[in-house]
Amino acid sequence: MSSLKLKKGLLVVDVQNDFCPGGALGIHGGHKIIPILNKYIKFFEKENLPIFVTRDWHPKVTKHFDEFGGVWPEHCVEGSPGAQFHPDLEFPKEALVMSKGMDPEKDSYSAFHATDSSGMVLANLLNIFGVTEIYIGGLATDYCVKYSALDALKDGLKVFILTDAIAGVNLQQEDSIVALEEMVSRGVKKTISEEFIQIYPLVRSPKV
Repeated sequence: MSSLKLKKGLLVVDVQNDFCPGGALGIHGGHKIIPILNKYIKFFEKENLPIFVTRDWHPKVTKHFDEFGGVWPEHCVEGSPGAQFHPDLEFPKEALVMSKGMDPEKDSYSAFHATDSSGMVLANLLNIFGVTEIYIGGLATDYCVKYSALDALKDGLKVFILTDAIAGVNLQQEDSIVALEEMVSRGVKKTISEEFIQIYPLVRSPKV
């Protein structure tokens, strides 16, 4: 396989039961992005491009939760039903599942705090796969998506937010809008599935 084919990667952030309607920290309309995310996933899978899927995987006792001084109600406790990926999310077995939030002293919003089953951090995996462009969707716009995008920029990547495949917590009504504005002001690009699928055949590397 040509190394050129490994310049793009897909990052699917925290599409877990607790972040979808009915979950402990359910995001309004969070489940509605899943069919669109699945479309992106199938596209990256077809092109043999790497897919990274993150999950919050918190201990029962953590400063992330309001019971122990944090902001959030208990959610995505490791191994719990709420921490499982939403059943409608479809990703291939080759996708790399990355866990974050295990440190009880840290919030760990960013996917760049996540590790795979061997303990390798996302930045190292992206380097191994030769990823220079990362496409990000998932939950939530104003927290884990935003911090992941900003850390990707710091890591020197070209970053695209899949704006039709994100949803926000919105503790304040405008939080997601403000988060997107901040990301764009820092250099993140926006795209939607129709644009992405239309232009991608023009820029993808040839079959080898």
